[in-house]
Amino acid sequence: MTPGTRRAVGLALTSLTGLAAFVIVAVLAIILFNVVENGAGGVTWTFLTQPPADGMMAGGIFPAIFGTAALTLLMTLAVMPVGVLTAVYLHEYAPPNSLFARIVRVAVVNLAGVPSIVFGLFGLGFFILFVGQGMDRALGHEEMYWAQPGILWASLTLAVLTLPVVIVSTEEALRAVPMDHRTASLALGATQSQTLARVVLPGALPGILTGAVLAISRGAGEVAPILFTGAAYFLPDLPSHLNSQFMHLGYHTYVMATQSPDVEATRPLLYATVLVLLLLTFALNLVAVIIRTRTRRKAAGAH
Repeated sequence: MTPGTRRAVGLALTSLTGLAAFVIVAVLAIILFNVVENGAGGVTWTFLTQPPADGMMAGGIFPAIFGTAALTLLMTLAVMPVGVLTAVYLHEYAPPNSLFARIVRVAVVNLAGVPSIVFGLFGLGFFILFVGQGMDRALGHEEMYWAQPGILWASLTLAVLTLPVVIVSTEEALRAVPMDHRTASLALGATQSQTLARVVLPGALPGILTGAVLAISRGAGEVAPILFTGAAYFLPDLPSHLNSQFMHLGYHTYVMATQSPDVEATRPLLYATVLVLLLLTFALNLVAVIIRTRTRRKAAGAH
């Protein structure tokens, strides 16, 4: 290949990749402009702090904001320990040719490709009908207490959905820690568990935190898994127990877009709700960047 041909090929690839990046940014900009233009005027203090009213054609979205935040918090508390411990076992403790580790990795890959609506059906069948009914029988509840949709079962369903994100990101973060650090720690007499706790995990913390916030961002915007496991059509009261149903920003958006008796009248509220959901998602991703940057700086200062 002549120098002129190589330059032409390089220019063509650069142009194609640049065009692809421009298209992605342009589509995102158009979506954001449309949402901000139609929804910014509806985001007021009253809208953010009041419950829906008049058949969700007036009022605010505070129960949906609270429900989304509570759901995301419970999901994080459920998924992070399981995901991080699984990744630590796969990368640090599992033998290289372990059949069990290979099965777990295949399961994680397949779990990441399952449609989100299937997770909702799984949550209904396993958590509510199997676990919930079993808890009611064991605790002697004559009426359904745990065997009904609630914020606990919805959060556990989302935890299963986001589990592959946490496992993969944590394993990649552990893989990024230089092997020399482990070797030096072991050579100084530290055990494998001490090396993991004092050397490996602190070095992998930025990647682990970033994966955690990415999982939170995905879980906060999911609707299909919570349709059968706890989300309420209209519920101005805040969830007070783990078995309480709740409102959710994503589901609230779907309801206003498809079930409202007057879609045109609710359009400003719809756009304002979407804008709040987007701002929440962007804020979580911004938190990921800030946490990662600060943790890296602290790690670099320690070394």
